[in-house]
Amino acid sequence: MADTIFLYKGTDKKGKAVQGELKGASTALVKAQLLRQGVKVKTVRKKPKPLFGAGRAIKPQDIAIFTRQMATMMKAGVPLVQSFEIVAEGVDNPRLSDLILEIKDGVASGSGFASSLRQHPKYFDDLFCSLVESGEQSGALETMLDRIATYKEKTEALKAKIKKAMTYPIAVLIVAFIVTGILLVKVVPQFAETFSSFGADLPAFTLFVLGLSNTVQEIWYLILGAVILLVWLFSQARKKSQKFSDGVDKVTLKLPIIGNIVYNSIIARFARTLATTFAAGVPLIDALTSVSGAAGNALYRDSILNIRDEVATGMTMNSCLRSAGIYPSMLIQMTAIGEESGSLDEMLDKVAIFYEEEVDNMVDNLTTLLEPMIMAILGVLVGGLMIAMYLPIFQLGQVV
Repeated sequence: MADTIFLYKGTDKKGKAVQGELKGASTALVKAQLLRQGVKVKTVRKKPKPLFGAGRAIKPQDIAIFTRQMATMMKAGVPLVQSFEIVAEGVDNPRLSDLILEIKDGVASGSGFASSLRQHPKYFDDLFCSLVESGEQSGALETMLDRIATYKEKTEALKAKIKKAMTYPIAVLIVAFIVTGILLVKVVPQFAETFSSFGADLPAFTLFVLGLSNTVQEIWYLILGAVILLVWLFSQARKKSQKFSDGVDKVTLKLPIIGNIVYNSIIARFARTLATTFAAGVPLIDALTSVSGAAGNALYRDSILNIRDEVATGMTMNSCLRSAGIYPSMLIQMTAIGEESGSLDEMLDKVAIFYEEEVDNMVDNLTTLLEPMIMAILGVLVGGLMIAMYLPIFQLGQVV
């Protein structure tokens, strides 16, 4: 377990009051340490945790930064246990600091680095632990950590781009939904009061908007509740139903624009993961197993597992990729060159770089395309509602 932070109060050798913080495994050990420093202890107590938690949640980006810092420390010749302590002191997230110190304690007690990481499967998956274990066994842990850090950084950057591509259209719909709701609930009723004094029939478009406004005012909470419920049901179905989740993955690939971005990201992730594991000396069969778990899509997960089984029977990987029929020719050809020349990891790394750049360009293009679309959608919604409200006024002016 990581050391606990204690708050102490006492007096120094000159009788001057002193207080501060000190890390220790127990109150008794902290008191003993203070006595060695010449402090006469009055009180020692555990530092209370913050009211709203002990820091933000640990994210994959935090793990990537931790790995990069560990690689840098070890390349500089800093001992492993001391590297943990230095990195833990430098992070600003208490939860991450505690996690690092727990791993340090595991390593210091005699467990291997990989074994200590496996005690925290929430943050370190099998691929991460296997690569660290490979580095420990080969005596090149610092080199392996550098590769893992590069892999995590590239992977998280790719995930961020995909998230950006998926979030933008959803954000447009949410903004349009909110603006329309505000207009129907707050603005349209003001016009309705004015129209009530008119002695003429209102245009059909205006009557439709007024009716829609009345409906929204009466059951807005039901509409909002239904939207929230649908979002919650969708997220729960993805988590608990493998069949539903697999179906969503397949449909996502068929979406216009978004589908191409997701497809390129899958190929980039496939090439990046396989290049990293193969370069680390992981056997191809085991590497493909790790790649299937990192594919991020059910269709390609199943396909990679089939390729693994076919490779195990003696087939070349490029022929397996070609027979699957869902992989780009560039990946197939580069794989064939890599297998023939014995440089599969280098060829796959080039494929990963190419498709990562493709994803980057496509996301930028999507952003550029959506900006005028946002203005158009909002313009149609706001403009349509305003036209519906001003039509009776225009007609009244023509009569006069």
